[in-house]
Amino acid sequence: MNVAAVVFDMDGLLLDSERLALAAFVDTCDHFGLGDQTAVFMQCLGINQERGKRVLRDGLPGTVDHLAFARLWDSKCFERFADASIPLKSGAEELLQDLKAFGVPAAIATSTSASRATQKLQHSGILQEFDVIVGGDHVRRSKPFPDIYLKAAELLGVHPESCLALEDSENGVRSALSAGMIVIQVPDLVQPSAAMRELGHTVLETLHDVRVWHSAMRSARPSPLATVPIDDATRD
Repeated sequence: MNVAAVVFDMDGLLLDSERLALAAFVDTCDHFGLGDQTAVFMQCLGINQERGKRVLRDGLPGTVDHLAFARLWDSKCFERFADASIPLKSGAEELLQDLKAFGVPAAIATSTSASRATQKLQHSGILQEFDVIVGGDHVRRSKPFPDIYLKAAELLGVHPESCLALEDSENGVRSALSAGMIVIQVPDLVQPSAAMRELGHTVLETLHDVRVWHSAMRSARPSPLATVPIDDATRD
């Protein structure tokens, strides 16, 4: 089975950035004297800024201005991300090289805004590897809704069902599955629960394992749908 395209989440999947975001979150909690609010941070993984503000509003103590918290957290994240490259996750560079060698298009579908995603990818030296970048500000509904993955497939010109989606977070996995894509989860800060594993997607430890999976799939019998662009598939 050959996939028509691969759609990547970014933070925690390609870029080892979620630890930096957590450190910025902890600093912000210290500023407001909140103590340990890690559970709230975990709920913010894989969602866009607007949905994240609602999580902060509902999860932080009521005495805290959640919008002021969000602004300071964003500022502290920007300080960490702006001036230096974010380390790539193990296997990311090799996987991207494999896809280029096979002529498989690649896209980004991230809850981060498109402009900040572009900046992060550029600083990390892999921006040129992607044909399409869809940010959280490009769709109305955040992950776990399917909108961002459907948009990525539309811009790539392929059927969602023929795309491989790579994700680390629960919200992202649910988004990609709802879009009808083949989904592999490579967990980062949070391991999938038993309920998550029952969704039926593949869970692998690293992007190196994804390379092995992709190579094995290419060796299997090809799927006709996976190799037909939308325009050709819908033509009489």
